[in-house]
Amino acid sequence: MNLEQFHRRQPIVLPLAVCVFALLSALLARSALAAEASGSDPDWLMMTVELLGGLAIFLFGMMQMEEGLKAVAGERMKGILARLTVNRFMGVGTGALVTAVIQSSSVTTVLVVGFISAGLMSLSQSVGVIMGANIGTTITAQIVAFKITKAALGMIAVGFAMLFIAKSDKTKHYGEMLMGLGMVFFGMHVMSEAMEPLRSFQPFLDLMKSMDNPLVGVLIAAAFTALIQSSSASTGIVIVMASQGFISLQAGIALAFGANIGTCATALLAVIGKPREAVRAAIVHLLFNVCGVLIWLPFIGFIASFVTSISPSYPDLSGAARLAAETPRQIANAHTFFNVANTLIFIWFTTQIARLVEWLVPDKALEEEAMIVRTRFLQEELLSTPSLALDQVRMEVMHMGETVNQMLKGIMPAIIKGDREALEEIRKMDDTVDILHAGIIDYLGRISKQQLNDEQTRELLQLMEAVSNLENIGDIIETNLVVLGYDRIKDQIQISEATQGVLNGFQQAITRAVTAAVQAVAQRNQRAAQVVTGMKEEINQIADSAALHEARRLVAEEPNRIPAYTMEIDLIEKQKRIYYFAKRMARTVLPAAILQRE
Repeated sequence: MNLEQFHRRQPIVLPLAVCVFALLSALLARSALAAEASGSDPDWLMMTVELLGGLAIFLFGMMQMEEGLKAVAGERMKGILARLTVNRFMGVGTGALVTAVIQSSSVTTVLVVGFISAGLMSLSQSVGVIMGANIGTTITAQIVAFKITKAALGMIAVGFAMLFIAKSDKTKHYGEMLMGLGMVFFGMHVMSEAMEPLRSFQPFLDLMKSMDNPLVGVLIAAAFTALIQSSSASTGIVIVMASQGFISLQAGIALAFGANIGTCATALLAVIGKPREAVRAAIVHLLFNVCGVLIWLPFIGFIASFVTSISPSYPDLSGAARLAAETPRQIANAHTFFNVANTLIFIWFTTQIARLVEWLVPDKALEEEAMIVRTRFLQEELLSTPSLALDQVRMEVMHMGETVNQMLKGIMPAIIKGDREALEEIRKMDDTVDILHAGIIDYLGRISKQQLNDEQTRELLQLMEAVSNLENIGDIIETNLVVLGYDRIKDQIQISEATQGVLNGFQQAITRAVTAAVQAVAQRNQRAAQVVTGMKEEINQIADSAALHEARRLVAEEPNRIPAYTMEIDLIEKQKRIYYFAKRMARTVLPAAILQRE
């Protein structure tokens, strides 16, 4: 993890530290009375230092593990997510698998939003994926419930060696994962040791008893998780507290429920100002978790009994020691049960949920939304995973290419008909292209600050060049062809039917080339790129034929034949220039071996 990635995680770490300080300060204020009565007082300064240090190690380990997992499997998981969501059940399984592997339901949701925006997935299909993502997040609780503290330092050492000695990027990422996992366990151990003196501190024990009220536990955990924007951190802290015997199983379940609601705040904040597809996906997530908590809250006792019966027990222990040994795994199992049971209940209603969300977030703002020019696929949350972020750029290139193609398809009819409104609309489209170009370049610049391997660096540079070429095409249409259209209206130049046919035929060939070039870049399609580069002879022949046609018209006795000849030759030259940039776009996709043969 580099400095840029760490800075983006600060909103998680800082509020969490503030919360811990606030809690300890409140307990410190009450400690004087307790110390006076009992004659004992914990070392608050040392406890605070150890607790925050352990917390920092735990959170940093979570980040390291997540970054390693996403780097190793992120792109593969995106492909799985795109292919295996043909029905609601496959969607649930795929969402669970992808989230379990990349350890981030937020990333899964962002990918889902991108697929919906691109028309690759319906909202109804996405409901199943989001349900599965909730199941996938429970793997974190299952991992941290293990007690393998003795192996933690060894994992950190081996992971560190792999990260800094290995030459292969993949091996380094595996080392990052292993070191992160070791830091998670070691951080939990440090926090657990720091909190041990609180076992005999009555004010703290009294505070923990208030968690036995399920509603209080849900609200506290929801607020805490919303503030720190990490359900994994909340769950880890709950399990640490359970491992010290501070909270009962029922209190731990209530806190896990609250964490499920609080984690929705991350998605809700992320969709502010985003297209309606993103808002709908976040609302699906919120409805699923809130409704699930409302259903199961009255049955916490039943869940506690059920997970007790299926979890390991330690009858040879008693009292707080037994509670500390059994409760962490029971809470993790309850967390998994809650999300699996919710999915089994709601999976049958994905279509109805999608309709409800579409009603809550209607399409009535479509026209207003269309007037707001913005990138559609570039998501902040994916910057820490360059492979996924670069894929989003490709989708945005397709979005930008669609606008350029609209300009191309409209420009020749607008010139021929002398349609001022159409020419002005095309001019406005170029403003859209400029905004998308600036957004993509800015996003690529931010990706460049991440840790990129050689292939990703090459890909980033290729995308920068391709996007600039696409923007140049938009500029030619706006600054040259639109101006020629206005000149044709001003000078009242007539274009014969024969010439209209020639110009339209040329424009169609150019449009095919640009469409194939955009496809080549967006899909990394070398065949499409070769189609574009292979059109060179065809384009030259059409241009020569058009020029010959114009030369024949020049000798004919036609009014305004000189201005008409000048304008029409200019149209041909500008369209040849557009092909030049389309070919440059396509060449960014082709390997050096193919380029050398051209």
